[in-house]
Amino acid sequence: MSTFTHINSQGEANMVDVSAKQDTVREARAEAFVTMSPETLSMIMSGQHHKGDVFATARIAGIQAAKRTWDLIPLCHPLLLSKVEVILTPIVEHNQVRIESLCKLSGKTGVEMEALTAASVAALTIYDMCKAIQKDIVIEQVRLLEKSGGKSGHFIAK
Repeated sequence: MSTFTHINSQGEANMVDVSAKQDTVREARAEAFVTMSPETLSMIMSGQHHKGDVFATARIAGIQAAKRTWDLIPLCHPLLLSKVEVILTPIVEHNQVRIESLCKLSGKTGVEMEALTAASVAALTIYDMCKAIQKDIVIEQVRLLEKSGGKSGHFIAK
């Protein structure tokens, strides 16, 4: 018998049955960083980007991505998220944008993948909107910051 929850006794990938689990409030936060030139960051922050409001578009993309995670990651459950938040913060001294996502629900399974997907897709959207003016933008350090709820308890990244 496999110790991996998404592998059955025959070694095949399968979706975990969560029907016997109790609903609990579950929350997860993730982050990603997008590093770019000072000129690109300045253009975004001043609202002078020719494609429009980069932060607003990335925020919406992140929210939409969290809601569609089950459609992107093969063994994820479709979840009824009660909250998705995507915060984009320029860090001028490092020529970066920090993206933090928060996903929340009351349900039988966690929302870590939704939070990670939101941060990742928001970062990808910044890249997509800015690639015409800078191709060497770097997306880095996509990670889970915190999760709470469920049997595995509370996790806080170090």
